[in-house]
Amino acid sequence: MKKILTMLFVSALGGALTLGAYKTFIEKEENNTPLANQEQAFTFPVSNTTNAKFIADTEVSFVSAAEKTVHTVVHVKNVTINSRQMTFEDLFFGRQPQRSQVGSGSGVIISPDGYIITNNHVIAGSRELSVTLNNNKTYDAKIIGADDKTDIALIKIDPEEELPFTTFGDSDQAKIGEWVLAVGNPFNLTSTVTAGIISAKSRDLSGLQNQSFIQTDAAVNPGNSGGALVNTNGDLIGINTAITSQTGSYIGYSFAVPSNIARKVVQDIMEYGNVQHGILGVTGGSVSAGYAEKFGLETTEGFYIEEVEEDSGADMAGLKSGDVIQKIENIKIKKFTDLKGFLNSKSPNDVVNVTVLRDGKQKTFSVTLLKNQTLAVPIIGIIKNAKPEDLRKYKTKNGVKISRLTTNKSYLSYWISNGVKEGDIITSINNSKVNSIEDVQEVLKNRHPNELLRIELINSKGEKERYNFR
Repeated sequence: MKKILTMLFVSALGGALTLGAYKTFIEKEENNTPLANQEQAFTFPVSNTTNAKFIADTEVSFVSAAEKTVHTVVHVKNVTINSRQMTFEDLFFGRQPQRSQVGSGSGVIISPDGYIITNNHVIAGSRELSVTLNNNKTYDAKIIGADDKTDIALIKIDPEEELPFTTFGDSDQAKIGEWVLAVGNPFNLTSTVTAGIISAKSRDLSGLQNQSFIQTDAAVNPGNSGGALVNTNGDLIGINTAITSQTGSYIGYSFAVPSNIARKVVQDIMEYGNVQHGILGVTGGSVSAGYAEKFGLETTEGFYIEEVEEDSGADMAGLKSGDVIQKIENIKIKKFTDLKGFLNSKSPNDVVNVTVLRDGKQKTFSVTLLKNQTLAVPIIGIIKNAKPEDLRKYKTKNGVKISRLTTNKSYLSYWISNGVKEGDIITSINNSKVNSIEDVQEVLKNRHPNELLRIELINSKGEKERYNFR
């Protein structure tokens, strides 16, 4: 007992000594802190109030955009019929082995009467197509049209009542760093909302510079294809299309077709039944350090025009080889995908202002975009619509003109050895007369993969020649 009392006394004494030392030395020093520093400290709340107001003003809420969008995004189910491996029983009974395969994706309602935009790859090869709304109602759907180049398709359902729909925004005005929402049906789940920012624009995943995606870091997974990418106002600025992944699932970035391109494709499908592309009529490439050094350019950004197509809008407006396109309308052109993305949203007969760098000075030209008049056919080369004087020269009433022979050495040597030259007129392919590149496209589209390619042409001597290719 005496030991315990002794320990308590020592503890109390130690505490008293510590408190006394604090009061005598440390607290005295703190009270001697210069007044100026104290007054300076009191100025911080003013700044903090300003910062708090700034944060409040710039705080983003996704609730309104999500509420506007989630009921306009649908689940698309696609049943396709695929061939399976033939068994002995199939061979014995003469059966064609087939099996049905179910795929799924998303779509976005764009009109109250049931028009829905989605990806071409979501509905490709469908034998049966159905759409399930966010309220779990399911409808049969029909394909109105599709464009494989942009991977956009338009489908239609017939609902009993008007549907909620999403309005198109202007994807050209979307900014890098802007918040966006991705809404879709990943992994066969009902409408799911994820958020991110726009990481980049005018992205090309093919390496062929024929794509112009919006890149975001909003999580997108299998099943999101065809879903909506919206801004914080709930405006549609893209159709979610692809991810880059080694696993097939989201690992950081996703890609969407810009809404201006998607809207143009849908409008063309509804009005013409196919997509009408407005062509500038130039060939070249993105300006780089190598381009700048090779051609003595004063810039490392833009699109360098190597060649202007004869009779194109660019040719008639006065664009020349050596010009560097830096801007179209209010869109800066830093690389080819910027140019490609803008043109994909335009139609024939649209007039655009093109600003180029020529001899160190900027000049602006008003260019009328024309319908595409050329087509690349690997075996032949570049063909184009023939003008009346071309047909008169070759004494024929129909045909398309060989504008440039193929760069494939084996085919090129074959044509040269047979006396075929640029300017010769192709009058028939697979026994079908051709009057335009659209006719050629149609013949090639309907050709069976194992069918011979039979080309009939008139050479510069006026002689009719026939060639067969497998």
